[in-house]
Amino acid sequence: MTSREPALSVVVPMFNEESVLPLLVERLRPVLDGLGEPYEVVAVDDGSTDATPIVLTGLRRGWPQLRVIRLRRNSGHQAALTAGLFRARGGYVASIDADLQDPPEVLVDMLRLARDETLDIVYGVRADRSTDTAFKRSTAGLYYRLVRRLVGNTVPAQAGDFRLLSRATVEALRELPERRPVLRLVVPWLGFPSGEVRYVRDQRAAGSTKYSLSRMVRLATDSITSFSGAPLRLATWLGAGGMLLCTVMLVLAIIAYFRDSTVTGWASLYVAVLFLGAVQLLCLGLLGEYIARIYTAVQGRPSYFVGSDTADLVEQPAPDADLAEPLPPSAAAAPAARNGATRSVR
Repeated sequence: MTSREPALSVVVPMFNEESVLPLLVERLRPVLDGLGEPYEVVAVDDGSTDATPIVLTGLRRGWPQLRVIRLRRNSGHQAALTAGLFRARGGYVASIDADLQDPPEVLVDMLRLARDETLDIVYGVRADRSTDTAFKRSTAGLYYRLVRRLVGNTVPAQAGDFRLLSRATVEALRELPERRPVLRLVVPWLGFPSGEVRYVRDQRAAGSTKYSLSRMVRLATDSITSFSGAPLRLATWLGAGGMLLCTVMLVLAIIAYFRDSTVTGWASLYVAVLFLGAVQLLCLGLLGEYIARIYTAVQGRPSYFVGSDTADLVEQPAPDADLAEPLPPSAAAAPAARNGATRSVR
């Protein structure tokens, strides 16, 4: 890493977050200024339809370390996050959502742990989610239990996209051929040395969540189908179970026929047809999910298109001019983590 490159990049994917942006800057900037090292904040605007781009432009006038990347259309949270990670220039790259549910103050602990223990990955693990709704907590718990059962215990429980990655980890992610990676599964799969920082999850500072039920279902489906063939084996077992059940029913029908106890009726036939039809449709649906992923991979279309990057405009006259010299420490030290973060290494 040259002296012109930031020591830390903080990637913030956002979509329609105009109301929370001033609060984000109010908490994030003192933390990063207090590091006393060059840094950049990579705000990835995922095709927002509100005033988010305008607000970011205004904030950047007073914060030269703020870098704005605009995607040409809404490509999804994971695509925006990937775009930010791959364009970040820091020796370490952290990712955090704009809603302030993950406290920016924890970034200091994550960076310190990575350096002290020579770790490539530091996960932010939610030790307390009492601020989330009961439905959100239950569905999240079900998601992590299912993923850990299918993929393995390498996936940290209650760890979302709040994490710190070394430059080596980011470059390893670049080498993967996946067009739509689910980073919360791909990053643990790499196998780099990792640690955890535990924190208490806050309420959303402003605005509304962008993760609807349909988006959460889509994330769960992508997580399972991109990392495990278990659903295909489930279809095989369902088919085998259906054949076994039909065989038993056939034997019972033959026995009833020879005992002259057959009764003309539609109930048993109706149930059998419904059962077999449901199994077949489920199996076809599971196969369709995998075929759709193969189809997407064959097309080779990028998951996002970058419309503009303010770093490109700055770098034409003097590359990384705003990061050429180390930044002086802020007059006010970074505030202590508001949620009593704790650390662990594994």
